[in-house]
Amino acid sequence: MINLADYIDHTLLKADATAGDIERLCAEARAHRFHAVCVNGVRVELAWHCLEGSGVKVAAVIGFPLGAMDADVKRFETEAAVDAGAQEMDVVLNLGRLRDGDDRLVLRELRDVVEAADELPVKVILEACLLTREEKLRACRLIVESGAAFVKTSTGFGHGGATVEDVKLLREAVGPNFGVKAAGGIRDTATALAMIEAGATRLGTSAGVAIVQGQTAFPAAG
Repeated sequence: MINLADYIDHTLLKADATAGDIERLCAEARAHRFHAVCVNGVRVELAWHCLEGSGVKVAAVIGFPLGAMDADVKRFETEAAVDAGAQEMDVVLNLGRLRDGDDRLVLRELRDVVEAADELPVKVILEACLLTREEKLRACRLIVESGAAFVKTSTGFGHGGATVEDVKLLREAVGPNFGVKAAGGIRDTATALAMIEAGATRLGTSAGVAIVQGQTAFPAAG
């Protein structure tokens, strides 16, 4: 049987999230044994302290949510997140440069982030709703080549989130052994299970508690 908690990055990325909100997020992650929490860089240190010794990892977003800043900024942000205790990085791809066809710049930027992460897993966010099929496939090739560990569907801040079709496409593009994270609009157990069935190995969601509490209503899978 699939244990959904193992797949979940319990996420809180709202600009107005308070320290108390982050503490509650981490308490929920501890209680349900989620894989990780995912927070903005300014909250990494607090999350690390809240989760120390729990086995729940801290993931930091990088270049979030647009991915359109200078590559050096993303590298510095990654280094700062590592110093603060982050154990995984979720970085937004430079979508405009990808659409320009500037694959060399995109690849160099991703390699810089991977290097700055110092062997910690890097998940690269596509914002798939803004890209054509060809652009998604090209992005996947660059992400795999960069040394990153995951391709991720969405920030959750765009006009569209994860879809089963996109997860299937990304899984096909990166092969069977690469990480695929579905994120954006995953708010119930049925949707979570559908994403895993399509090929997702991680789920980014702010509704992790509701998803795992609803799992008993669904037949065992896997």
